[in-house]
Amino acid sequence: MIEISSDVIRGYNDTMILFILLDEPSYGYEISKRIRALSEDKYIIKETTLYSAFTRMEKNGYVESYAQSAENGKKRTYYRITELGKQYYMEKCAEWNLTKEVVEKFIRGDK
Repeated sequence: MIEISSDVIRGYNDTMILFILLDEPSYGYEISKRIRALSEDKYIIKETTLYSAFTRMEKNGYVESYAQSAENGKKRTYYRITELGKQYYMEKCAEWNLTKEVVEKFIRGDK
């Protein structure tokens, strides 16, 4: 199976994380599981990549974090998307559509 290069997808890690947070707040491990499942195991986000993204997005005001206890009593850090994060997500979606349009002009399906 062909794997996605981390260089290719790096600029869209934030977009994938924000997509998951659009529905409800979540925590790191659950977000990484959802990314893996939604990509059908074609992309597995590294833990360091995930937490670097959280730090960057929180600094930029795209997400907020808060502590909450799980059912087993273990404290987890949850993340929720902000209004600014929703705007950023929409900008990244528009950017992706333009990127895809340009790159597809250079991709041949017959080679």
